[in-house]
Amino acid sequence: MSKTFPPISRRALVAGMGGALAMPAIRPAFGQGAPIKVGVLHSLSGTMAISETALRDTVLMMVEAQNAAGGILGRRLEAVVVDPASNWPLFAEKARELLAVARVDVTFGCWTSVSRKSVLPVFEELNGLLFYPVQYEGEEESRNIFYTGAAPNQQAIPAVEYLLGADGGSAKRIALLGTDYVYPRTTNRILRGFLNSKGITDADIMEEYTPFGHSDWQGIVARVKRFASEGKKTAIVSTINGDANVPFYRELGNQGIKAEDIPSVAFSVGEEELAGIDARPLVGHLAAWNYFMSVQSPVNTAFKAQWAAYIRNPRRVTNDPMEATYTGFKMWAQAVAQAGTTAVDAVRTAMIGQKVDAPCGYTEEMHRNHHLSKPVMIGEIQADGQFNIVYRTPTAIPAENWSPFIPENANRRRG
Repeated sequence: MSKTFPPISRRALVAGMGGALAMPAIRPAFGQGAPIKVGVLHSLSGTMAISETALRDTVLMMVEAQNAAGGILGRRLEAVVVDPASNWPLFAEKARELLAVARVDVTFGCWTSVSRKSVLPVFEELNGLLFYPVQYEGEEESRNIFYTGAAPNQQAIPAVEYLLGADGGSAKRIALLGTDYVYPRTTNRILRGFLNSKGITDADIMEEYTPFGHSDWQGIVARVKRFASEGKKTAIVSTINGDANVPFYRELGNQGIKAEDIPSVAFSVGEEELAGIDARPLVGHLAAWNYFMSVQSPVNTAFKAQWAAYIRNPRRVTNDPMEATYTGFKMWAQAVAQAGTTAVDAVRTAMIGQKVDAPCGYTEEMHRNHHLSKPVMIGEIQADGQFNIVYRTPTAIPAENWSPFIPENANRRRG
């Protein structure tokens, strides 16, 4: 029988995390209204905990900061945290708990597309509101979800275009390596269409998938080396998710694959994942995101300072999905204030056109397709696990959530 997790108190959080989190110095007075409940639907155990735990912490940080600023509409915010444990059917069960039992006003959650697709019918059935903060494959649009991560034209396609260009090594062959679920397979279908449009034939595209948590990369990395030895410049495009990235990158180092020989660009590896491995053998390999911790901007300086003060652990970094969570939370708070209510239908309407000066250094805007305009950045891994930004777009780019490289989208309205 499932158990509903009660709202987490600040004192419980401090006790549960070894006193690492500070109590606010001043508790503002709130009105008599019921607290606004914020659901947190992220894996805190299992293969995706390496990535998702930081997003739980980001939401809790934002809840604390909003309460310190007086809450919203004079009401205190209260976090309700559940652990779907990297179990995709359990995501749907926990989503139903949050909406039907805890009766949360909004939920921030999910990382993988399979978890998002698991909960989507629940949010639509119960008219809940989910903010989804991770890059994904597109091919979706729901009135109950706001997508604050990247669509393929805001990450995957610009990254591969960079690999094909002179700055990225002028690749002529591409190895598509991914975890075996909907995001990598759909993204790689889009990328195959894009590569074909650029004159890269199917014979010059290698495509392999592995299960979540995969650890034995020796054979696959050896096959990539053989693929690259056939006379054409080769690059790796990685849609590997979760803790499988640690042995994958370790094996690249073990087999001596250097960035100048076979560059790799990742879509699901950021500062948080690199914090768990020796990044020195990976120097020069790439990641494509819409934010890096190394961004120089006043908003990012403030964001990093807020995170450092909250988490009190100098080893904890910021990353792209954390920034997307931060931006989504800010927009939701603005929309609730504008609507004067937490009612989902009113907040949904108020969300369209919301703008936030984001830590990425750009102003991001929510569009009618429930996707953000976002910049594109490509970073080179540094020995300290940070990224040197080698490319960025001059402006934020609106999302194409229905890819033109999927033939059946030809007549679909975009934007």
